[in-house]
Amino acid sequence: MSRVAGGSPERSAQEAEERRAAAERLRAVHAELLARTPESAVQPRLEPVREVLELLGDPQRSYPVVHLTGTNGKTSTSRFAERLLREMNLRTGRFTSPHLSSVTERISIDGEPISDEGFVAVHEDVAPYLAIVDGRLRQAGQVPLTYFEVLAVLAFAAFADAPVDVAVVEVGVGGEWDATNTADATVAVVTPISLDHTDLLGDTVEEIAETKAGIFTEGCAVVLAQQPVEAAQVLLRRAVEVGATVAREGLEFGVRSRVVAVGGQVLELQGIGGTVYSDVLLTAFGEHQGHNAAVALAAVEAFLGGEGLEPDLVRAAYADVTTPGRLEVVRRSPVVLVDAAHNTGGAQSLVAALEDSFEYTRLVGVVAVLEGKDALGMLEVLEPVLDEVVVTRSSSPRAMQVDDLADIALDVFGGDLGERVHVAERLDEALQVAVDRSESEAPGGLGAGVLVTGSITLVGDARTLLRAPAAR
Repeated sequence: MSRVAGGSPERSAQEAEERRAAAERLRAVHAELLARTPESAVQPRLEPVREVLELLGDPQRSYPVVHLTGTNGKTSTSRFAERLLREMNLRTGRFTSPHLSSVTERISIDGEPISDEGFVAVHEDVAPYLAIVDGRLRQAGQVPLTYFEVLAVLAFAAFADAPVDVAVVEVGVGGEWDATNTADATVAVVTPISLDHTDLLGDTVEEIAETKAGIFTEGCAVVLAQQPVEAAQVLLRRAVEVGATVAREGLEFGVRSRVVAVGGQVLELQGIGGTVYSDVLLTAFGEHQGHNAAVALAAVEAFLGGEGLEPDLVRAAYADVTTPGRLEVVRRSPVVLVDAAHNTGGAQSLVAALEDSFEYTRLVGVVAVLEGKDALGMLEVLEPVLDEVVVTRSSSPRAMQVDDLADIALDVFGGDLGERVHVAERLDEALQVAVDRSESEAPGGLGAGVLVTGSITLVGDARTLLRAPAAR
């Protein structure tokens, strides 16, 4: 007589069926969300999201929030801050965007993506209230709640249900009218600002900074990464207006030294209270990640009222932190790196990190870019470090047509098609061409490398195709 017990074939089969069923339910719910206005079609408003949250009892007010905005580095800085908070035995929530492979990555609790079952359950709980507000919006001739707006509501509700001790929340776009700004920041963090989303945020860093400063709340703590002077002036003026305390990288805190190391870099950081943290191994590549680590540390210190942390706690957290899709090695022989740089500023940080932390005899890029992004600017930054490039497209409906991207690449890289610039409509074909070209002049494949970059969607597609570990 068989018995269903832990580890038995019957139990394993049952668990597999339950996982399959949960994945099916998640796909159905995500399809429903995708039918809404996409996150690329941003609605500059807060009232509908506030209305849903009020109907839910304002879950976003049941825990303190570390709120992050900026142009580049938001997700990595969010991950670093959350990991530090978790090392302090606090229960954490983390909301970041976009995702690489699964929408569940966007809502993490205690460092793990929400389960398929958990995502579906919180959506079921919230759906009746979404329907009420959707109905009112339609009656008023307005766009119903968007994909991103709903995801922000789901995150706030999931964190309240957990419940978490603190939530680390990344802005989607901008700040002032982003759906996440329905929460009041205990700590507001601004990572480096540069030009991106100019159609929405403005054509100058001053205009962009104005929108991003909209996350500053009365009496909050503001932590500023190094900024262009024009952006810093705007941010500081807004901080004074709301009576915020301010900590600035390079003045109140920062990176005192960094040394490239196997698997990352070793840092000496100074906190906002003057505490010095030495011999900190950060398992992420590039000088920009060292700065992100300093900003995250300052944010956590600010959350604690300016107190320093135990140095061993910082060392333990940063030695264990993960940054999927950010200069991540997803294959060896040849090495395939993926990086989610999707604007000129991100490409500049990527190139600096490559030159800083990696050595290649021959490096070939696989690049896809979304419509509306500065493809020319990114390719001009990448060209000096790439021997050749294969242009392709990602699974995003917003992906630039391959022929259009190839024309831009030819202008930047020169020559005829098939010399330094190659074309592949499908990513699997693009990867194979890049591998072949990288090994073509590298004896035995030594020193050959492939870099996949240009869009977050492309990086997610490549991670899936190359079976990289699930993002956490």
